[in-house]
Amino acid sequence: MGKPTGFLEYLREQPADRPPLARVGDWTEFHHHIGEDKLRQQGARCMDCGVPFCHTGKLLSGMASGCPINNLIPEWNDLVYRGLWHEALERLHRTNNFPEFTGRVCPAPCEGSCVLGINSSPVTIKNIECAITDRGWSEGWVVPEAPQVRTGKRVAIIGSGPAGLSAAAQLNHAGHTVTVFERADLPGGLLMYGIPNMKLDKKEVVLRRIRLMEQEGVKFICNANVGDNVEPQIFLKEFDATVICTGATQPRDLPVEGRGLPGVHFAMEFLSANTAAVLAGNADNTPLHARGKDVVVIGGGDTGTDCVGTAMRHGCRSLVQIEILPKPPLERAADNPWPEWPKVYKMDYGQEEAAARFGADPRIYLTTVKKFGADAGERVKDLVIVQVKWDRNDKGQFTPVEQAGTEKVIPAQLVLLAMGFLGPEQAMLKEIGVACDARSNVKAEFEKYSTSIPGVFAAGDCRRGQSLVVWAINEGRGAARECDRYLMGQTDLP
Repeated sequence: MGKPTGFLEYLREQPADRPPLARVGDWTEFHHHIGEDKLRQQGARCMDCGVPFCHTGKLLSGMASGCPINNLIPEWNDLVYRGLWHEALERLHRTNNFPEFTGRVCPAPCEGSCVLGINSSPVTIKNIECAITDRGWSEGWVVPEAPQVRTGKRVAIIGSGPAGLSAAAQLNHAGHTVTVFERADLPGGLLMYGIPNMKLDKKEVVLRRIRLMEQEGVKFICNANVGDNVEPQIFLKEFDATVICTGATQPRDLPVEGRGLPGVHFAMEFLSANTAAVLAGNADNTPLHARGKDVVVIGGGDTGTDCVGTAMRHGCRSLVQIEILPKPPLERAADNPWPEWPKVYKMDYGQEEAAARFGADPRIYLTTVKKFGADAGERVKDLVIVQVKWDRNDKGQFTPVEQAGTEKVIPAQLVLLAMGFLGPEQAMLKEIGVACDARSNVKAEFEKYSTSIPGVFAAGDCRRGQSLVVWAINEGRGAARECDRYLMGQTDLP
């Protein structure tokens, strides 16, 4: 390392986000970069540790520890410290096709397993990654790299989320002719319609990468819904291989009294409609608007936070976010040691905005919903909530138990269900004929990615279940590698 004592000399420093009450007035990204001198100091904090857990990419206690795509983090931290930005970008691209995405939306499990984090604040890995890639684009270093030779093999990718895009990029670089089928009107999948614009800009970031991939030779066909206007048979007849990357888009429902009332919606209905309106140039022209309404978001996680941030920009009257789990501790608990992902209390951007507007974190913990109430027009008007306690059942499993006498009614004219996803939608998978596992995911072994149909592979959330964008990129790259091996008998893809 260029600065072996950097972690002793410099404190962790992150760029200040735009003020919450200012940023809720628009849909532009709210993150800033810090100056180059300070970025180099942050790179200098990387410790040259003997075993860099930051890029291990393992699951510990069911959560990611380290970078799932094995980014060469210590290397590009050192290059940033030495001011070698172009070389840092080359290192970053060796393992990550889309650092401009992960640098914005990844929760940074790399930082959770940073060795410096054992007794100090971890290195600002995510901010450095985003600064490297953004500088690469602004300097014109990110350019189309079409393969010099084509293999004559044709590959179809179903789905253009992070797994589909990474599989397409890798297979195209291997020289295959790649066509990506996307059922929405624009490519990007989750990146386009599942993540709000203020968190990941669609035109300046997502579509910029899509256009570069097109220049490299990847073909995108939108409004292509397999089993509807695209016959599943074409994948076996017209392509030498297919990679299914449809994601896990089947939302978890809340089957309680009043669930069918107008005004109760799945989170993705709300977020997708809003992004479509933003892209059309009129954010107010969304059919699901929160202006002047009491909004309740049921569920935490990134999707719940995105619903909070979107409702804040709509100008909601009030906002409550309900979580069934207990409030996390301020510091790691004894059963959550390093290098596991730290399950500690924090406010993400949406909660920060709600707190700035309404005076407090909008989340209430250890709470669930018993029923939805209707107004005279048969629309949702309120919720009956109840506190829960987690106890073991007769099988020894922890389960929430309602606490009698804790019922409470809260107003709501818009309710958003953000309780996660159960798996991929089944209709298309049945049309193609691939086998699924007990959890309804496509049955394909990890690191093999081959399904029950020869030449058909699966990657991302449709194979592993709901997960992180960075895991989807990992899976797309892995599936591309095995697909290339299937087509050519060997592979040089990383």
